[in-house]
Amino acid sequence: MDEQTRTELEAAAFRRLVEHLRERTDVQNIDLMNLAGFCRNCLSRWYAEAAEARGIPMDKEAAREIVYGMPYSEWKARYQDEASADAQARFAERPPER
Repeated sequence: MDEQTRTELEAAAFRRLVEHLRERTDVQNIDLMNLAGFCRNCLSRWYAEAAEARGIPMDKEAAREIVYGMPYSEWKARYQDEASADAQARFAERPPER
């Protein structure tokens, strides 16, 4: 497979992942972190880091809006639930790597 095709397939898979996460508003970020070690905020951070590496300025909020499909504050108000004590405890056992 040539490099261009690989890049296009990776981009399509990323877009589908973001679309899936936008549809699954019932899945909380803390649950993603506890199960997979990443969440929507991680994806947006990685997106911003990739942009910055290419000389494209992008702040955290702009990257989050790309991943969430709306301002992060709006998503939180609409969809974010209080994390259970169990979820918080599991998260505290294995905090995210930076």
